[in-house]
Amino acid sequence: MFDKLPAADRQGTGPVACADRRLSPVEDATNLIAALFIFLLMCLGIAQIVMRTVFQTPLSGYVDLVELSMAGMAFLGAAYTQRMGSHIRMELLLSHLRGRPLWAAEIAGALVGMGIIAVLIWYSGAHFWRSYQLGDTTIDAEFPVWPSKLIVPVAFSLWFLRLTIQLAGSIRMFIDPSRTPEGVTLMKDAAAIAHEEAEEALAASQDGKD
Repeated sequence: MFDKLPAADRQGTGPVACADRRLSPVEDATNLIAALFIFLLMCLGIAQIVMRTVFQTPLSGYVDLVELSMAGMAFLGAAYTQRMGSHIRMELLLSHLRGRPLWAAEIAGALVGMGIIAVLIWYSGAHFWRSYQLGDTTIDAEFPVWPSKLIVPVAFSLWFLRLTIQLAGSIRMFIDPSRTPEGVTLMKDAAAIAHEEAEEALAASQDGKD
């Protein structure tokens, strides 16, 4: 299991740590926007059910709004998820690696990821531009589609920057594994994760009592 680095490991003075600290608030903001998309879609769904059931008047353009919100929900939190290490990774292999072999595997994974994301940025950007030039709209309510399509290359670009920071951090650790990790995701065993979750639950319960 992977989780974010402790706060102390993100307070370095090197260029990797500085880039990490500058990008993190942007990732937090885009992840919050993705969460707002989900919350607003839930509210819209409730309104649709009430309007259709009680007033026999469904919301106009409901399906179109759901379609347009999908890109924000799916992609805006990708860079944040990459930073937190919440995505699915091949732990079976990485958990047995230490030192330079581990960081070499991290470098290879970051490079592959950057290559894939770069291709997706190129094609999603072209898709957005074509939609903008043609004035593409949804079928029912005829909402413009290009703002939703613009979210995809923007989110992927942010994801690419996060992978770049992780690549730089992994190269730094490959050169000298004894350094304090910066800008990378560390592996934690199940016992450490359970201990942290127990502490968080205890702190939350104490806050509730206060």
